[in-house]
Amino acid sequence: KGLSINAFDYNCHVDLIKLLKQEGELVRLRKARQKMSELFPLTEEIWLDWLKDEIRLTEEEPNREKVYELFEKAIKDYICPDIWLEYAQYSIGGMGSPGGIDKVRSIFERAVTAVGLHMTKGQTVWEAYREFENAILSTAQLERIHTLFRRQLAVPLMDMEATYAEYEEWSEQGVSEGVIHQYRKALKQLEKCKPYEESLMAAEPPKLAEYQSYLDFELKEGDPARVQITFERTMAENCLVPDMWAKYNTYLDRQLKVRDMVLSTHERAVRNCPWTMGLWKSYLLALERHGADHHTVSDVFEKALNAGFIQATDYVEIWQAYLDYLRRRVDFKSSKELEELRGAFARSLDYMKQDVEERFGESGDPSCLIMQIWARIEALHCKNIQKARELWDSIMTKGNAKFANMWLEYYNLERSYGDPVHCRKALHRAVQCTSDYPEHVCEVLLTFERVEGSLEDWDLAVQKTETRLNRVNEQRAKVAEKEANMVRQEEDRADQRRKNRSDKKFQKKTQKGTRAGNGDQTTDEYMETETGLFGKNAPPGYKPGPPGAKKAQQEAAAQRQNDDKPELRNDNCSVFISNLTYTLEEPEAKLRTLFEICGPIKQIRPVFSNKGGFKGYGYVQFESSVSVPEALKLDRREVEGRPMFVSPCVDKNKNPDFKVFKYNTSLEKQKIFISGLPFSCTKEQLEELCKSHGNIKEVRLVTYRSGKPKGLAYVDFGDEAHASQAVLKMDGMEVEGNKISVAISNPPRRNVMDKPGSSRPGADLMPRQVFGSRGRGRTQLSLLPRSLHRQSEPAGKVENGTAAAQNPATTSTAGETKPLSNSDFAKMLLKK
Repeated sequence: KGLSINAFDYNCHVDLIKLLKQEGELVRLRKARQKMSELFPLTEEIWLDWLKDEIRLTEEEPNREKVYELFEKAIKDYICPDIWLEYAQYSIGGMGSPGGIDKVRSIFERAVTAVGLHMTKGQTVWEAYREFENAILSTAQLERIHTLFRRQLAVPLMDMEATYAEYEEWSEQGVSEGVIHQYRKALKQLEKCKPYEESLMAAEPPKLAEYQSYLDFELKEGDPARVQITFERTMAENCLVPDMWAKYNTYLDRQLKVRDMVLSTHERAVRNCPWTMGLWKSYLLALERHGADHHTVSDVFEKALNAGFIQATDYVEIWQAYLDYLRRRVDFKSSKELEELRGAFARSLDYMKQDVEERFGESGDPSCLIMQIWARIEALHCKNIQKARELWDSIMTKGNAKFANMWLEYYNLERSYGDPVHCRKALHRAVQCTSDYPEHVCEVLLTFERVEGSLEDWDLAVQKTETRLNRVNEQRAKVAEKEANMVRQEEDRADQRRKNRSDKKFQKKTQKGTRAGNGDQTTDEYMETETGLFGKNAPPGYKPGPPGAKKAQQEAAAQRQNDDKPELRNDNCSVFISNLTYTLEEPEAKLRTLFEICGPIKQIRPVFSNKGGFKGYGYVQFESSVSVPEALKLDRREVEGRPMFVSPCVDKNKNPDFKVFKYNTSLEKQKIFISGLPFSCTKEQLEELCKSHGNIKEVRLVTYRSGKPKGLAYVDFGDEAHASQAVLKMDGMEVEGNKISVAISNPPRRNVMDKPGSSRPGADLMPRQVFGSRGRGRTQLSLLPRSLHRQSEPAGKVENGTAAAQNPATTSTAGETKPLSNSDFAKMLLKK
């Protein structure tokens, strides 16, 4: 069922093969394996399993050729010593047929050529070859065995000392000086390679870093055969790493240049990593470089279009590579190839408009590079300037008319292949349409008229450029004025905020001074705790808080006093903690337990309300700033069911524009975004679900501030190949009855109005109401006598047949109420 939905689901193929083998469905099992091998390169284990099953099923002689064909397919996917060894041993069974011995010997020769240099497994192939020659020993074969020993001892292989001892014992004439010299040379090479082999044996798969070091060493040594076998060993364990395939292909293209080897490696690369455009592009170039026929190149290009690239720009690049190939085929004298090239250009534009835009929401070619190349080919090679102009008209209608560089590109085309009339026409249109660099376009037009134009042409150009530049300068002045107004408004708002804060601080100090002057500090503190700000007598109906509240309020007051001492605070050594639950018991002790692993703590400042309740945030100050980066790593740590936010401690008065947003807002090829997850899904379950697709660096579940899940997650694989493979295999998968969607992480850019701290549209149009130090009252009762109370009237309301005049004493241009003086009150009473 899974394969009917997605034929490229690798795991579904593996599961189907296992199931059919358990059920004994041999015919269906063979078809399933064949289907999988058409879509994917198979691993060494899958091939050996398949080959052994086929060998058991075809014991009779006439069917041996089918098994030989299967072995030939197997050795093309990866260079695997065990498959070569199995191939050679199977061929020994047909030794009795005509030419059987020569066939076995040929397979052994191919095997030692392919894997004889394999440092750890090559020895088994050499030994099997010698055993075969021993089995058919005759006087003629003695020299063959001598030759095999000499060839093997010249190759650095693990445990080669035992091979040398065996040769000494076997050879009746002893070991020649030439063999000893080659053996010692191989031993020296082995000593150089041993550290790399030992690091490979100690490392965990896929051992990419260890193989990379080994490759760097072999490339520096410069032995092509050893470089190739090291690359092959690397790819066998890192077959889904596009960068490594690209490196291997580049080496073969530039160094070895052996046609069959180069093309087979390129083919294996795109079969392993079909989503990587760069591998397909280099494959097309290699096919052309080695003279492949046109039908083969076209087939590879069509496969590339169906490979499922992850970016719109990838399709633009692969089309450009194919169009370049077609252009190089055209001699521009034969209409057949030229028409094929034009047809391909037209098809590419349709493909971008229909397929690519429908999938990605963009064409991937905003500058219309493909159309620009087509226009230049038409003008240069085909002498068809009219077709080139039509193409450029189409380019300009796609939103490019406002860019000066596009007009200058068209102008240069007309300059090279057109005529002065069309050059002038293009520059006049450019002056009218360009919005990014209008001065530059105007200067080009004036320079052109100095060289080419008449007096009338010069006057017209001057008039048009002056008119255009005047209009541009007016628009820029308006924009600058608007920006200045916005800056001024922001400064006014900042001044108002600072004024409000200073007023509140002044009121608090005034209240503290009043309480301090009333007598004993302990009594005042007790009265403030028990009666609030109502004085020594509590209002009717007031109920005192629980006994513990007094202690909590005293701690909060002491903490506020410490916070007011700047010398005790150091923001560079502190972090800001938020989003903690208000019911957190003993927050200081809890925070100390959480953060003491980051370094020595100087003080912890949880913030409490006036009533002694924890407000869910606070500060942790360390002895040293070195501890701050370690503390920031605890961001989003779950504390009593809520994610704790940890951010740098920054004074917003000194840095009002500082924002903390730790996640990227651009394409992250190594990270996948998962939506549609069940709310019950845990981080561990998701990690278990994804780990089969590659090495996971981080799993992050997206939650609300309360800690409740949103059903979204990000998984960072650290390698874009693993992330791409996870997208291909996991998209559309069901998890606990929920169908999930998986894509490469590409978060939208954050809107300025969505950022924390940004004002809502229109909020600045209304004056902010200023409340007292205790905030907005509950009842909002007006204590002003009715005789003095004036309700605000709508502007323009007619009173007694005349427009109501605004009282200058009560109205401020800033939209704020001006305090009334005693004379103002007297005037109002006299009017009544």
